Amino acid sequence: MDQNESQIEEPANLRFLRRLVTILTATMILGLLAIFAVLVMRFSTDSGLAMPDSITLPDGTNATAFTQGGDWYAIVTAQNTILIFDRTTGALRQTVQIKPGS
Repeated sequence: MDQNESQIEEPANLRFLRRLVTILTATMILGLLAIFAVLVMRFSTDSGLAMPDSITLPDGTNATAFTQGGDWYAIVTAQNTILIFDRTTGALRQTVQIKPGS
């Protein structure tokens, strides 16, 4: 290799492009780390709402769905009713009859 070839300075456009690619790479790495951190924080938080140990349903009802709120939980039955229970006592608060669709 000739000494003149090793001392050739790279063009300004090439140097600028190399810096842009380096900055883009660093930005992408930081973005992925931020997304990962947000996902970890989001999925590691405890909602504080636990499933009840047991639920006593009225005779002849079959549960098809479960949902819960702050101080209540609800069971949707196959008989088109929603049974809303108190979370602390387990007592039935309300029964909602679902009208059949037309």
